[in-house]
Amino acid sequence: MGNDKTNMIVAIALSLAVLLGWNYFIAAPRVEEQRQAALQSKAAQQAANPAGAPSASPAEGGPSAPVPGTLPNAQTPAESREAALARSPRVTIDTPALAGSIALKGGRVDDVSLKGYHETVDDKSPRIVLLSPTGSANPYYAEFGWVGQNTGPLPTGDTVWTADETVLTPTKPLTLTYDNGAGLVFRRVIAVDDKFMFTIRDEVENKGANAVTLYPYGLVSRWGKPTTQGYYVLHEGMIGVVGADGLQEYTYDHVAKEPVLGNASTKGKAWANVTGGFVGITDKYWAAATIPDQATPYTGSFTERTDGATKVYQASVRGDGRNVAPGTTVTATQQLFAGAKEVNTINNYQKDLGIKQFDLMIDWGWFHFITKPMFRALDFFFHLFGNFGVSILVVTFCLKLLFLPIANKSYQSMAKMKAVQPEMASIRERYGDDKMKQQQAMMELYKKEKINPVAGCWPVLIQIPVFFALYKVLFITIEMRHAPFFGWIQDLAAPDPTNILNLFGLLPFAAPDFIHLGIWPIVMGITMFIQMKMNPAPPDPVQAQIFTFMPIVFTFMLGSFPAGLVIYWAWNNTLSVIQQYVIMRRNGVKVELWDNLGGMFKKKPADKGATAKS
Repeated sequence: MGNDKTNMIVAIALSLAVLLGWNYFIAAPRVEEQRQAALQSKAAQQAANPAGAPSASPAEGGPSAPVPGTLPNAQTPAESREAALARSPRVTIDTPALAGSIALKGGRVDDVSLKGYHETVDDKSPRIVLLSPTGSANPYYAEFGWVGQNTGPLPTGDTVWTADETVLTPTKPLTLTYDNGAGLVFRRVIAVDDKFMFTIRDEVENKGANAVTLYPYGLVSRWGKPTTQGYYVLHEGMIGVVGADGLQEYTYDHVAKEPVLGNASTKGKAWANVTGGFVGITDKYWAAATIPDQATPYTGSFTERTDGATKVYQASVRGDGRNVAPGTTVTATQQLFAGAKEVNTINNYQKDLGIKQFDLMIDWGWFHFITKPMFRALDFFFHLFGNFGVSILVVTFCLKLLFLPIANKSYQSMAKMKAVQPEMASIRERYGDDKMKQQQAMMELYKKEKINPVAGCWPVLIQIPVFFALYKVLFITIEMRHAPFFGWIQDLAAPDPTNILNLFGLLPFAAPDFIHLGIWPIVMGITMFIQMKMNPAPPDPVQAQIFTFMPIVFTFMLGSFPAGLVIYWAWNNTLSVIQQYVIMRRNGVKVELWDNLGGMFKKKPADKGATAKS
């Protein structure tokens, strides 16, 4: 049974090593390859490839058809973002959180940057740009309107609206107006809050002699496949909650593999006659989503189509038909989220606006029952201390206190196991190769001494879900992005920037990217090594070698992980060493640390048999 305990620990450690190794040797290089390919593609696109220009608005169709959206003009070369913005008269967006503009040509929300977020930790670096207009290198925009049949001209991507304001602010809504000259007057009232939510109210007044039927729609359209992180713990691409069907997550490649939908050039997935939810496109930290009226049925869809060399990805909703009788006005209200996926902001929108499961915009994963409380705890202590790094240390200490009874029993059992090592050795010698009698004698010994031989596994088993929950929180939550600790750690969500290859910055050259071995990973490795040396070496030479090299392997693997995770592991190891030391001393068991460390420097005795032969 003693070997069973050791084997279980080894199996768990090797499983962790496989997962971490996959990330270090496969996932990280793959992401780097994708990043380089995207940079080359973008450079080539800016030089020659088409990117798009304004074109017609959604084609007419029945109520069950997905919203087609718009396609780029394959003959128009890409422009700079500034030149693309200049091709349309605009109304400025100015809020505490957002800057940008709304195009009067097409009435699109196609120019949004985030005031509170920058590309690097330097506040002087460029702001994060979320939405961009057609004609630029990477168009990404939101569009709202009506489709129908036999209605006369409807607003299109080329329609120039008139505006009653020059600036859209949280206290000053914007009204756009368009008269189609055939009896229909369209008004679009756009409001925005102080964070990331737009409210769009589309009205149609029928001044003609005939009734018409119109279908309201909203869409988020992205041209060109963006560079993704490529990690299995993170979803990037199409996302939505569509009525009773619940959460739907489609990667860009997944949408492309769906059957043809709507017409021969469109692939995708559609959900008809659903109520509540949202559809959109999500990145790691940012998202854009259209949100229909939560009480009105709609058809939601994710689509992908190709125009020339450009792929267009689209998340859209279309409401049921509205009959507009002569002399009447109909209204459709939708919302647009365009911004950072801040946890509290997302949760407040779900609560205050009644958006069904909007919190799933953040990829908490299957183990949300662990990751969500983990974030809440970190966020609570962050507001107390003002530092997420300190918060990680405090939460780790609190977790140690929470699991103290289990850990104490585990370490007490381990201490008793060490105390009866001589008796266990005697049993092995007494019964030799008779494994059955060995096990029976061991079980009697455990029963007599009240020892649980597998209790030593609990600290490791408890640490695994905590480790992955913290990894998930550090990886997906924007609150951790660019969150500083102390000293050289200015971003807990990024790897330790120092590297032993240039003596942590003392030598005047940049360390190569293929290896990340900073100060904190080395500290973590030392604490793990000390924790290993607290126990006697396993009798099996293979297991002993595994335990010897495990801290080294983990040091290299965790070197590329977020610094916050490495700090957690180092601090957790330190607390475990202190806890184990105290419990062993209380139980009168010798602490093997100093003997094991001293034995590393002692010269091993020569093999007498080999000496005699020589």
